[in-house]
Amino acid sequence: MYKKRGLDKMFKKLENESKVQLVYYLIIAFTALGLGLSNDVISNYFKDAYNITAYQRGLIEFPRELPGVLVIFIVASLSLFSDIRIAMVAQLLSIIGIVTLGFFTPPFTIMLIFIFINSLGMHMFMPIKDSIGMSLIKDEDNVGKKVGQYKGLATIFTVLASILVFIGFRVGFFSFTSNIKWIFIISACILGVVFILFFALEKLIGQPIKSNKKINFVFRKEYKYYYILVVMWGVQKQIMIVYGPWVLIDLLNKRADTLAVLSIIGSFVGVFFIPAVGRWIDKFGIKKLLYADALSFIFVYLVYGLLSAGFSTGKLATVGIPLFLAYMVLIFDRMSTQMGMIRTIYLRSIAVKPSDITPTLSLGLSLDHIVSIICAYLGGIIWSLWGPQYIFFLAASLSLVNLYVAGKVKDDKMVKLRNGI
Repeated sequence: MYKKRGLDKMFKKLENESKVQLVYYLIIAFTALGLGLSNDVISNYFKDAYNITAYQRGLIEFPRELPGVLVIFIVASLSLFSDIRIAMVAQLLSIIGIVTLGFFTPPFTIMLIFIFINSLGMHMFMPIKDSIGMSLIKDEDNVGKKVGQYKGLATIFTVLASILVFIGFRVGFFSFTSNIKWIFIISACILGVVFILFFALEKLIGQPIKSNKKINFVFRKEYKYYYILVVMWGVQKQIMIVYGPWVLIDLLNKRADTLAVLSIIGSFVGVFFIPAVGRWIDKFGIKKLLYADALSFIFVYLVYGLLSAGFSTGKLATVGIPLFLAYMVLIFDRMSTQMGMIRTIYLRSIAVKPSDITPTLSLGLSLDHIVSIICAYLGGIIWSLWGPQYIFFLAASLSLVNLYVAGKVKDDKMVKLRNGI
């Protein structure tokens, strides 16, 4: 009798854990879908709804990236709340921001306020989502497998969002010039589902999930090259994320459906490329991969600079081979940005002690966003005064710093790390 009760209790626990995992999978899926219908098309919204200039596009990145700097302090101030409650607050902020832009087209300055609110919600959710996901993994031997499943599911629904964007804009159902932006309304509804799912998750778990939200930055001279890589990444990421698509949007008048197709292709390639990067790190070591990373950015920026110069001056046709090359560079850049794991593994290989890794990554995230804000603003000025090509030429020049760091990195610690020494 007691044995039967014990088995019933065990099966009930396993059933509950399965429900918890299912709900979290749904949260990941709907979050990726919701963001794919809002954040991933935001540049086209700025152009179509407000017809902004390159200078204004850079200016917008201040309210969009500022939450990335503030989020560490905001989440720390909410340390009394559980991670799930903070995630629910984050969803509400995202919904308020994007649903307002869906129903109204407010003046430019008012729009920036709601962009900030939406971005704050997204940035609050990023670290909390990972914290919740890791806490739900009970089998320590399958951590990598679970994390891979999380990322794979998010990628699938990001691609699904891109397909919906392509179809919606191609048939005319989605538009940023209409009174109601249905794509944002649908995104808000999907994020509303995520909010409800967190209620269900909290009820299933039955106890609060709390992670360490203490603000703890680590400064060590041993990590100086990691800090340099992070700063350079902030420059490179922001230039290509903001001004790469802007070349297609502003100079070539490409709509959201075109960018959606490029996103689908880039995500599909990424499914195979990301695991390959992991294997290359093991096979060739950090030093060679950092060289490859630096050279890939230099190549991307030089080619894109030449193309944007040709498009802006009229020396290159906006169809045919030049357009195809621009598409290919953007897809190649998406692959290059996925090599960010190299920096994280490099930090792990040089860490003085394991407890330094998380706070150093937090510091890196803050540095990344601070540099991103500055770089986006300066990029808008450079584009307006001298031309788009000089933004990319400047980024290519700065990428030489990455080559310098790659030359300073030693592979001996990475070899020890791979061998478990």
